Formats: sequence, C-alpha cells, structure tokens
Amino acid sequence: MENDNNKLLELLASKICHDLISPIGAVANGVEFLEEMGADAGDEVINLIAHSSAQASAKLRAMRLAYGYGGADQSIKPEDVHKIFSDYISGESRITHDWDPHTLAEPLIASSKMLMNGLLLITEALPKGGEINVIQEDAQAVLITAKGENAGLHGGLHEALEQKVDIKDLTPKQVHAAIFGLLAKNYGYDLLVDEMQNNNITLKIITPEDQHLIS
Repeated sequence: MENDNNKLLELLASKICHDLISPIGAVANGVEFLEEMGADAGDEVINLIAHSSAQASAKLRAMRLAYGYGGADQSIKPEDVHKIFSDYISGESRITHDWDPHTLAEPLIASSKMLMNGLLLITEALPKGGEINVIQEDAQAVLITAKGENAGLHGGLHEALEQKVDIKDLTPKQVHAAIFGLLAKNYGYDLLVDEMQNNNITLKIITPEDQHLIS
C-alpha cells in the first residue's frame, strides 16, 4: 500500500509539473529577452510574460482547488469555480464553457472540489475541443455535459475514474481521473459517466445524503 501511495503521489507531481512547465518556461524566456534587449524588447515580450504568468496562476488555482485540502471548504462558491475554470481554459481556444453558476442550488449541492475535479476531467474528454455546460439535475445531482468531436474518456480514463486500474499500472495521463475517483469515494460522492452518441459525454456528480461528509 505504501508503494502504491508513493506511485500515486509521484504521478500527480509529474502531472502538475507537466501542466505548469510550459507557461512558467515562457515567463522565463520572456525575462531573458528583457535582460538581453532591455527597452528594445517591445510590447510583445511584455505581453508574453503577462499572458504566461496569468496562465500559470490560473492552473495553480485550479489544481489547488481540485487537489488541495482547502478545496472542500464550503465557503467556496460555484461562482468561484466558474471564474477559476474560465481562467484555466482561457489559453485553450478549442474549449469553451457556457453555464450560470447562480443556478446551482444553495447550500452547494456538489462541493466546489468535486465540481472543479469534474470540469478538469471533462476537458480531458475533449481531445479536439468542445463546449462544456453545468446544470442542476435535481436536489442530489449536478451534471457536467460536453459536446465535441471524439468526446469520451479514452485511454483508460473511465477505468481509472472507477478505480479499475491498478495504481502500479497508472499513467500520468490517467492520474487525474484516478485521484478524482478516489476523492469522490472518500467524500461519499457517486460519479456516473454516460458516453452518449453524437460526440456527447455527461458526468453526473451525486451528493452524499449526509452533507457533513464534505466538511
């Protein structure tokens, strides 16, 4: 079990570093240009640094909410998730989202931690881009829906989400799904995936009856 936990932590660290290395590297490159060219660097370099630093910050905030201890704090509202996710996908023109966070029930039905994890998973289910939506199905369930070409939890993501992939066999690509499935289990949530026809996919997040499980 200890070796399994080590593998999971190592894979998660690899994923976080992989997601951050591009924007942080771009910031470093921009700083080098500034040091070499000074005032002649121009607005293009300044814009590169600003854009890349904003992307790094957005990714960090999303991952902190998804994986960090504070993500289950019930003071975090759907509006916060919406803003953080908007920033997260702002550099990815292929993916859009269109939903009103104010339509989700109060008290918050799907914790912000589960909601963010679900949104991050659905982005991985859109290899060629698409549109994501979130709706309140009923008092116990929130639906994250998406439509895009070849949408689906491919490459073992569905199996990893359902904890059907041995940890020693997990890949960095699958680690988010595995972590999400494990967190949902630990917090008492149920996750149901419907990979429908016509390039549609739906993730249902079902809240535990005992809301204290998420505190």
